[in-house]
Amino acid sequence: MNRIYLDNAATTALDPTVLESMMPYLTEKFGNPSSIYSYGRETRMALETARKSVARILHAHPAEIFFTSGGTESNNSVLKSAVRDLGCKHIITSAIEHHAVTHTVEYLQLQGHTQVSYVNLLPNGHIDLNHLEKLLAESKHRVLVSLMHANNEIGNILDIMSVGNLCKKYKAFFHSDTVQTVGHFPINLRETPVHFITGSAHKFHGPKGVGLLYINENIQVKPFIYGGGQERNMRAGTENTYGIVGFAKALEIATENMEQDSAYILSLKKYMHDKLIAHIPGVSFNGDVLGNCLYTVLNVSMPKTEKSELILFNLDINQICASGGSACTSGAEMGSHVIRAINNNPNQIAVRFSFCKHNTKEEIDQVVEKLKDLI
Repeated sequence: MNRIYLDNAATTALDPTVLESMMPYLTEKFGNPSSIYSYGRETRMALETARKSVARILHAHPAEIFFTSGGTESNNSVLKSAVRDLGCKHIITSAIEHHAVTHTVEYLQLQGHTQVSYVNLLPNGHIDLNHLEKLLAESKHRVLVSLMHANNEIGNILDIMSVGNLCKKYKAFFHSDTVQTVGHFPINLRETPVHFITGSAHKFHGPKGVGLLYINENIQVKPFIYGGGQERNMRAGTENTYGIVGFAKALEIATENMEQDSAYILSLKKYMHDKLIAHIPGVSFNGDVLGNCLYTVLNVSMPKTEKSELILFNLDINQICASGGSACTSGAEMGSHVIRAINNNPNQIAVRFSFCKHNTKEEIDQVVEKLKDLI
């Protein structure tokens, strides 16, 4: 049996066309973008062309786009800058954010830099907007709201317009971790009331180690890394030229094919959803599974039995890649903080299957057959 990869929310395979676009910058076009001779100028040009391309796709200004090492660095930079430079003494977030946000917020609170409030969750895992408004209305300090656009484990999508408008109403800053939605959904930053968004190339068939940070042009923050003039003085250090070129190329390809790819991937998700209901007694799903949800993610709860407790291990032995939560914590048997927050049922085992354009219905048939054996 060939390996079946259903963990695309953790990372995706690098698109061969993206690799092709990166290769010249790993070989003959190796100049430092900060050098003044032609070798440096051609890499500088590639960098700025990539920035313009990303800005155009996201409907932003090139000066609002910064390249980083990934979503985690971007999220850290926003949260720390908001406290240090924008005077946010109060952060409102949720218990189901990615650890790049929750751990940073906990650190800032522990250091005494800010107070933190957690917005209530509805039973289906969505944010309680009424409670968010109450927290904003009652806050005595400058607020940063940090809520992810789509949850990486259950796939729930935030009503980003409503949250942005609430932030506007109460003069709060708004940061949205869009790591799971950049490259998967059309994003128009001109029309979305958000101050910061973050992205990561390897979630949409780009390279690992390169990310995006959008900072609205009306926001003034200090550098995240000192020691050079790169990224318009915001992030010192020689740029990851080939990674940035790869980021832009992957985003271009994803945008071009978004309509057909998303329809196809959604059909796979629905197909697996229906097959599991038909073949696995007691199966249920976490989050707003067929509602306002990522078309790439299906989070399944299996009844807990002696067999199902080792489900991920057994899937792995059978060459099937899935995860129990966020990839960043899959080594630690902590269980998922997201599942604990919305469905703390000790008699269920949660498994996340996440799809991409390379998956097939035949693969899903094989996985469901295997799950029947394993459960």
